[in-house]
Amino acid sequence: MASVSTPSARPPASRRHDRTHWLYLAVIGAVALGIGVGLVFPEFATELKWLGTAFVGLIKMLIAPVIFCTIVLGIGSIRQAAKVGRVGGLALCYFLAMSTVALAVGLVVGNLLHPGSGLQISDALRGQGADLAATAEHGGGTTAFVLSLIPTTLLSSLTEGSVLQALLVALLVGFAIQAMGRSGEPLLRGVGHLQKLVFRVLSMVMWVAPIGAFGAIAAVVGETGVDALKSLAVLMLGFYASCAIFVIGILGLLLRTAAGVNVFSLLRYLGREFLLIVSTSSSETALPRLIAKMEHAGVSKPVAGIVVPTGYSFNLDGTAIYLTMASLFIAQALGDPLSIGEQIGLLAFMVIASKGAAGVTGAGLATLAGGLSSHRPELLDGVGLIVGIDRFMSEARAVTNFAGNAIATVLIATWTKELDRPQLDAALSGRSPFDESTMLDPHDLEDPAPAAAPERAAALSTTH
Repeated sequence: MASVSTPSARPPASRRHDRTHWLYLAVIGAVALGIGVGLVFPEFATELKWLGTAFVGLIKMLIAPVIFCTIVLGIGSIRQAAKVGRVGGLALCYFLAMSTVALAVGLVVGNLLHPGSGLQISDALRGQGADLAATAEHGGGTTAFVLSLIPTTLLSSLTEGSVLQALLVALLVGFAIQAMGRSGEPLLRGVGHLQKLVFRVLSMVMWVAPIGAFGAIAAVVGETGVDALKSLAVLMLGFYASCAIFVIGILGLLLRTAAGVNVFSLLRYLGREFLLIVSTSSSETALPRLIAKMEHAGVSKPVAGIVVPTGYSFNLDGTAIYLTMASLFIAQALGDPLSIGEQIGLLAFMVIASKGAAGVTGAGLATLAGGLSSHRPELLDGVGLIVGIDRFMSEARAVTNFAGNAIATVLIATWTKELDRPQLDAALSGRSPFDESTMLDPHDLEDPAPAAAPERAAALSTTH
């Protein structure tokens, strides 16, 4: 039976791999073409702004459903994590702390670099973001703001475009389902199916990203010339540097201090997984392998089985850095920087909303749009400015997310005394190499024992 199931499982994986690369190449080509058109035909290029605006509109359409589904399912995964007692609680506290630190790193670096300050975007390129702000401008103070959080009906929060209303309803529904216990599990599975539908639509929308990227980049380059390229380059390089500083400087120091492990040894041990992530722009593709490799490195099965899948929803360090830096870039590029109070409010929102940016290409853009929509609606159209370079930063996001989860697993195993230290040293030094033959295809049922960890991961990572 195994000989039949194994070949049938391989073609779909290959097709997903090829589709991802076609999209990636299309975005690269569209960006190059947009830059060329913007430099050679600047007046014509500025008229292509509507292509980027249309793409942002498609992303806006999915903001509320993405946030609703992922927050509801995220609360459900907290309930699952609580079943393993101190491991789950410690993991969630660590994830919250590190996500906040990553968001703060993005804000600090963004404020130091000012990547979008060199752009002088004209009113014509601002689109209709100001019209969005007109409906939300000040609105009568704190009392009116609190009242505006309450939707007309439970479902209207998903249709009226208010991100904070969707967030409020998602929290209420999530905790209500949690309080229902086992009787609420069918509802949770239903929301999981709805999330799959929403993400399938999102993946379809991402296939028009090359068109949106072409229009947005052409318009910006046509308007500002080489200044746009310089600002986008500063943003990308600043983001790469921020991710490296966070993983090597902050997490590496914590790993050395708390567990006595060299971060470079751990990253080298996971080299094959990093190559897989770079080739697919998604850290989720390496989830089963990370569980298997953590267990091989001496982490106990319960710790690896709960920390890794939960971290894929709650420990998105690279995405957190991206969200805050991109928000600052957009605000600066449009000549309307965020105040310190607005930056802190954005950070608090992103701590929760970033949990919906895992696993699916384009979810990061949707979460970014949601954060801007909730705080500064007039900046929402500026998302089109970074559509063209979003794909260039996706690999760094995915790699940082993956590295953060690997380090978190080792740390939590150390703190809970669930780590076989001699086995870890042997694995990282190469004395006990990982046996690739034990890493079966998820559909291969020939030997259920090695597949236990991936199956448990699939059950726990229902938030994807």
